Amino acid sequence: MIISAIAVLFLLFLSAFFSGSETALTGASQAFITDQEKNGKNPRARLVNRLFKHRDNLIITTLLGSNLSNTLATSLSTGVLIGLFGNEGVAYATIIMTFLVLIYTDMLPKSYAVRHANTMALIVAPWVNIFVKIFAPVVWILQKIVQLTFRPFGIKQQEDTKGDGLAEVRGAIYMYNDKEGRQEQEMLKSILDLTDITVYDVMNHRKNLFSLDIDLPMEDVLKKIENCPFSRIPLYKEKPENIVGVIRVKTLFKAVIDNHGDFSKVKLEDLMTKPWFIPDNTSLKQQLQWFRARREHFAIVVDEYGVLQGIVTLEDILEEIVGDINDESDISNLDIMGIRKLSENSYIVDGQVPIRDLNRKYGWHIEDDNAVTIAGYLLDMTRSIPQAGQKFIFGDFQFEVIKRDKNQLSQIKITCHENQAEDTQSTPA
Repeated sequence: MIISAIAVLFLLFLSAFFSGSETALTGASQAFITDQEKNGKNPRARLVNRLFKHRDNLIITTLLGSNLSNTLATSLSTGVLIGLFGNEGVAYATIIMTFLVLIYTDMLPKSYAVRHANTMALIVAPWVNIFVKIFAPVVWILQKIVQLTFRPFGIKQQEDTKGDGLAEVRGAIYMYNDKEGRQEQEMLKSILDLTDITVYDVMNHRKNLFSLDIDLPMEDVLKKIENCPFSRIPLYKEKPENIVGVIRVKTLFKAVIDNHGDFSKVKLEDLMTKPWFIPDNTSLKQQLQWFRARREHFAIVVDEYGVLQGIVTLEDILEEIVGDINDESDISNLDIMGIRKLSENSYIVDGQVPIRDLNRKYGWHIEDDNAVTIAGYLLDMTRSIPQAGQKFIFGDFQFEVIKRDKNQLSQIKITCHENQAEDTQSTPA
């Protein structure tokens, strides 16, 4: 009797082990385990990943071990209790084993495994791997039975993971709520968004483009670029839309120095490089790859008709990932972003400020599906060209047109409601 009781306890322990192992190994973060394998050089993590690759074998093994243990434990306990209480022992065994199995071999191990899935998966992996090898012949037979059962219903056993990889990465980023890592979270989101954003969304619009007439005298050229914060400048002929080349300021200054200030020997045509034209619907991901392949940092954006739209640089794309990048040459131009704070929840914004910049800077959620700039947003939402002084409320924001130049909304006051103001205060600028 004592031996039987010990055997029952051992079988219940095995059942608890299989039950908890199944929960831990199926619930463990594959990203965490992969990190432990690649960066932590943890051999157990490598073993867990190997088990991940054959989930069917893993699940069937743990289910088989758990059910065998429970069945044997119930049979032994029933035999013991029948010997003690006669036929009533069946009822006693049923009640006692149901309680023990439910609480100690199912609820407790699974509850613990859910809370400590990653740690427990690394601990139990070597032992589970042994049982996978022991039960391999039986598991193979059971898999064939399952396949034959599925076949009449046309159910395929192959795992359908098409398109799931990127979605899982995106979901993992959104689930990460650590305030200390919020900046890293935003950067990772931005990287995944590069496929959905076009160069048109981030380019420097032609209206704000700093360019030079290629036919200007060299003295005038040098005066214009004396305080220029840009390293590359587009060159046009006859009209600003006709870009014929790009000049590097450094190259120009070097040529002037090499010729000892003799401007007659310095020709922009000889120093410029050919302009690189790209379509305005190019994704940032594709453009970043092109920048790397061509080893260039500067491109001219045109529409489907070849009309100049603006320029995009490598820095524009990097700013989509890491936020605004300001160096010493940008100090005098920090207001170029066109945002002036009036109070805790009120701002004066230049109409050409991109909606994405506002959303990123203040943690807002202004829709940018149909418009790029905040002025474009108002035009789209109102289906008109508002007059100065007009106010509108869309979602959690109030918009007031402060200044209008002809048909262009040049200054807009944005006031966010209380819930958006709280988000703004908690979001790093």
